[in-house]
Amino acid sequence: MPAAPFARIPFGNGRAVVLYRGDALRELPRRVRRADVVVTSPPYNRGVAYRSYDDRRPRADYLAWMRAVGRTVADVLAPDGSFFLNVGGAPSDPWLPWDVAREVAGSLELQNVIHWVKSIAIDRRAAGQGAGLARDLAVGHYKPLVSDRYVHGAHEYVFHFSRTGAVPLDRLAIGVPYQDASNEARWRRPRSTVRCRGNTWFLPYATIRRRATDRPHPASFPTELPEWCVRLHGVARCRSVVDPFVGIGATALAAVRLGIDCVGVDVDRAYLATAARRVRAAVGGGGPPTASRARRRTPRSAGSRSASASA
Repeated sequence: MPAAPFARIPFGNGRAVVLYRGDALRELPRRVRRADVVVTSPPYNRGVAYRSYDDRRPRADYLAWMRAVGRTVADVLAPDGSFFLNVGGAPSDPWLPWDVAREVAGSLELQNVIHWVKSIAIDRRAAGQGAGLARDLAVGHYKPLVSDRYVHGAHEYVFHFSRTGAVPLDRLAIGVPYQDASNEARWRRPRSTVRCRGNTWFLPYATIRRRATDRPHPASFPTELPEWCVRLHGVARCRSVVDPFVGIGATALAAVRLGIDCVGVDVDRAYLATAARRVRAAVGGGGPPTASRARRRTPRSAGSRSASASA
């Protein structure tokens, strides 16, 4: 009999966030029957200091594991579902995200490639007078790279997979206003004041004061990223969202915002406790489970075959 969840947090209208501790490859088939949207960010195999996972594995082993992740997600994904996979590379290893995408493409069709931009510099002249910039603008957070060979990385990939490559999307759900009203008629959308955002999403991290308490995870993404993914897929067609590497709960928080059931899996007890606390705070509930309760309700760790990278 499957162990009880690490935490179950209801948030109205019969909806709930359910968190499980364990290996994603084992837990997903046991916990999820049908996922309308899967949003996740697995480890990138770049030596990140996770609490419960060794992020330095032989390249072939890591890619074989990602191939298995793709098969596992495909097994639970709804026929018209979407799988949004966030992967980042290093300047010295730019092929890694695409190597991962090729492995997953053995089970699903790559439908869209989205560029998540974390920081950007905008030249005042390039922005034009309509932007109203008084000076050149640099926004977002980045990690400076000391190198005479590479520029610092300011973006990551979000690969959108589906079963057929032809899943309809609600493109205007995250649309942007037309800069020029005349474009509304030009593009034959007179009833809409927004256009498709396209495949470049600028989503900076929120500023934090104390990483240990505000973002206690070495590889997180902002809550807006999974929220935009679900909105793009179509909230009306999404009854459940799943994150196999839920980390400190960004996907779960996005599900709460959107009023959608969520299942999250992670191998690390501390990350799950933080995720539960954040979700409870968002829905106005109590604190995280106590250590004794967490031990009673948590299945045994599955070891190094799974980890957490989204947050």
